[in-house]
Amino acid sequence: METAISIYLENYKEICKQITEEELTFVSKELTISAFKSKQYYLKAGQIQTAIGYLVSGLIRSFYTDDKGNEITISFVKEREYVTDYGAFIRQKPSKYCFQCLEPSIVVNLRYSEMQEGYDLHKNIERYGRLVTEDVLVQQQTRLESFLFENAEERYLNFIKRSPELFNRISLTYLSSYLGIERQSLSRIRKMIAKK
Repeated sequence: METAISIYLENYKEICKQITEEELTFVSKELTISAFKSKQYYLKAGQIQTAIGYLVSGLIRSFYTDDKGNEITISFVKEREYVTDYGAFIRQKPSKYCFQCLEPSIVVNLRYSEMQEGYDLHKNIERYGRLVTEDVLVQQQTRLESFLFENAEERYLNFIKRSPELFNRISLTYLSSYLGIERQSLSRIRKMIAKK
């Protein structure tokens, strides 16, 4: 458990080099750790996320269910990334998404109230929060633009380029849903690329 917290605090140091030991102590005093088995949910649609999660180990898929009952994958959260519906979290509104573990997962949690108190009391915690928020925004913008400006093959190739470590960890069904491609079309794209 101590290792999970150390990994989480190391992330603060990597992202915000100016952070002090006093600020890290403030962050660490209220952290909790959650362990999940494969297929368990970290968060379900309709729930309010009261603590932001940082994935230390494992893999989590976020998705929503459309009006036909299809699960539409919107992201994969891998090690050393935040597990959150950030827009809903910062407004403390119910999430529209489910977050389900694809592998056994360890998550470090920081309560919303503690995060806000840290922002109020410590400038480097606030800076860290801003930098993380900017990263989340860039990821969301990149995903949106992939649907606007890339064809299916380009989306697939860019996903593999950005996240090669996920290639053998997620099913074709989840990947095709994430890329907005029918599974059969994704199989054709993969075969075509393999022949090149």
